[in-house]
Amino acid sequence: MAVEVDIKALLEAGVHFGHKTSRWHPKMAPYIHSKRQDSHIIDLTKTVEGLEVALPFLTQVVASGKQVLFVGTKKQAKDAVKAAAESAGQSYVTERWIGGMLTNVATVTAQIKKLKDLERRMASGDLEKRYNKLEVQRYQEEIDSLNLKYGGIKDLNGKPGVVVVLDTIVDDNAVAEARTLGVPVVAVVDTNANPANIDYVIPGNDDAIKGLQLMLDYFVAAVREGSAKQEEK
Repeated sequence: MAVEVDIKALLEAGVHFGHKTSRWHPKMAPYIHSKRQDSHIIDLTKTVEGLEVALPFLTQVVASGKQVLFVGTKKQAKDAVKAAAESAGQSYVTERWIGGMLTNVATVTAQIKKLKDLERRMASGDLEKRYNKLEVQRYQEEIDSLNLKYGGIKDLNGKPGVVVVLDTIVDDNAVAEARTLGVPVVAVVDTNANPANIDYVIPGNDDAIKGLQLMLDYFVAAVREGSAKQEEK
């Protein structure tokens, strides 16, 4: 059962409000409906079209056994992105994107191995047995620091099947690394961004949390459908 996209819900969530006309990217012209005062209005029929192509693709990726990496590091979106990814059982990056997160596999893998090892030793009481309280506290601080950087991707096995990005300007490094590896990118693209490097463009407001939450709900529904299909297999 494919995810149903509701254009009225998109309208109510303010997904159609673009940026000021002075800040537009000319390549977004096909996705712009009109101007209102000094801002662009996004054509929501194009948003629906974008979602109707991207959502079945997400389902297909997950059904094939691959993982989705959600990326949203800007302040107003990070909590919603983390909650969405966790609810869908997928990986996420909501703190700073560390250069090489996808492309520098050796370094990232070593850091995640270290994190998992420290967590295991902390949970088993091994660190407590071997070290004094202050040293154990330092190890806990190291675990917290590593979790902040890598916690969202510690269960990512190899490269993801797709990267979902909520702001292509803020998280341009994630887009660049995905492209380097040939990983498809699904992204919400506002009127001030360049859609050229995005495989699945979903034109929409990338600032309004209500709109982003609605997008995340659609993405999660598509991922869950893929998980159900994978279990059937």
